[in-house]
Amino acid sequence: MSSLPPAAPVVEASGLAQTYRIKRGALRAPALLRAVGGVTFTVARGRTLAVVGESGCGKSTLARMVTLIEPPAAGTLRLAGIDVAAADARQRTELRRAVQLVFQNPYGSLNPRKKVGAALEAPLEINTRLARAERAERGRAMLARVGLRPEHYGRWPHMFSGGQRQRIAIARALMLEPALLVADEPVSALDVSVQAQVLNLLVELQQELGLAYLFISHDLGVVRHIAHELMVMYLGLVMEQGPKELIFRRPLHPYTSALLASTPSIDAAARPPRVVLQGELPSPLEPPAGCVFCTRCPHAVERCRIERPALRVLDGRQVSCHFAEQLAAGA
Repeated sequence: MSSLPPAAPVVEASGLAQTYRIKRGALRAPALLRAVGGVTFTVARGRTLAVVGESGCGKSTLARMVTLIEPPAAGTLRLAGIDVAAADARQRTELRRAVQLVFQNPYGSLNPRKKVGAALEAPLEINTRLARAERAERGRAMLARVGLRPEHYGRWPHMFSGGQRQRIAIARALMLEPALLVADEPVSALDVSVQAQVLNLLVELQQELGLAYLFISHDLGVVRHIAHELMVMYLGLVMEQGPKELIFRRPLHPYTSALLASTPSIDAAARPPRVVLQGELPSPLEPPAGCVFCTRCPHAVERCRIERPALRVLDGRQVSCHFAEQLAAGA
C-alpha cells in the first residue's frame, strides 16, 4: 500500500450494495432489507470522504464492507488497485492490515483487562514477527505521536478520559501502518472541546502519514472541519455527493439542505433558513417506490412518488432529485 503514488485511489467502490434477509415469523416470508443500495466513490491518499446521514441510512454498513468485515451483495470494491472479490488469501490478509477501523465508543473499544501497551502491541504480535522489544518500541513511539506521555503505556484504560481513550484507539489502528482509516462516528461520544482536539489530531496524522479517511458521521458541523468530499445518504441511497465546499455553500438536494439547517451555528447571518421535515423516516423494509425522500420532502410532487430520480452530475457534484435544477436556480 505504501508504494502507491500520492494521487492513486486507495479505495474505489462501484455500485456497492448490501442487502439482508430479515425473518418475520414462521408464517411470513422473509423480508429483504436493502441497507446500501449501490454507491460509487473513490478516496485517494491524503483525502477524506465524509459519509453523512441519519441513523439507518447505511453509513455503518458501508464501513463494514470497506473494512472487509462483510462482503458486498453487489458491486465492486478495489483497495490499492486490488479487486477484493478476486483477491487470494494472502492478498486479503494484506488488505485487512492496510484498512483499519476506529470505533465510535472509546469506552467499549478498548479491552479493560489489557494495559495500553498490550493493546498497542497486539496488532504487531498477531500480524508480524517482530521481537517483543521492537513491538514495545513502536508502541511507545505511536503513543507519543498521538499526544500521550510515556508513563501512559503501562496504565489501564479506566484511568483515562474519553478523549485520551480515543487517542489510544487511533494509535492502535495506526500500528500496522494502514493506508486507509475508517472512522465510524469517532468523536460523537466526546465533549465538544475534546472533539476539536481529536479532529485536529486526525488532520495532523493525515498530513504527516498521507492517510486516506472514510469518515462516518451524522454531524455536518464536525464534517465541515475534516472532509474534502461529502456523500449524503438516505435509506441506503446517495442523495448528494461532491466537494465539501460546493455542497456547504449551495446544497441542491432538499435533504442536504435540511441537514445543514439543523447544524448549530453562532453566526446568525451565515445560518441557513430552517427546514422542518414532516413525517417519519420510512421503514427500510418498505421504502417508497419513487424518491425515497418523497414522504418528507417539502417539494415533492406526484412524479417523485412514482419515479426514482437518477444520480446525475449538476453544478460540480452529483445529486438525486428531479427538481435540482429549479432548486439551484432559486438559490
